[in-house]
Amino acid sequence: MSALTDQEFRVKSDEALEGAQQALLPLADAEEFEVEFQNGVLNVVFEEPREAKFVVSPQAPVRQIWVSAMSRSFKLAWDGDRGVFALNGESLPDLLGRLCREFLAS
Repeated sequence: MSALTDQEFRVKSDEALEGAQQALLPLADAEEFEVEFQNGVLNVVFEEPREAKFVVSPQAPVRQIWVSAMSRSFKLAWDGDRGVFALNGESLPDLLGRLCREFLAS
């Protein structure tokens, strides 16, 4: 794990959130939920099977991306070898896709 500077973190976290948004759009279109990226925060908003929101936000002081979803918190750190934010080897887009599918199936 290589440490990121403040500037690198801002750039990489924005890129990661934008990439996660793009990765979720096909599923969002198919399953009719919203993926909104504004003010540096990615929101995934569901109306079905029940109203819910996943919040994905960069946490600059600790240089992590935090995901709040289904009453849980996931803290992803920069994996310099792979060039992604990941938790236990799962990249941000993969984690969000999995969580969305789990939520939709619940």
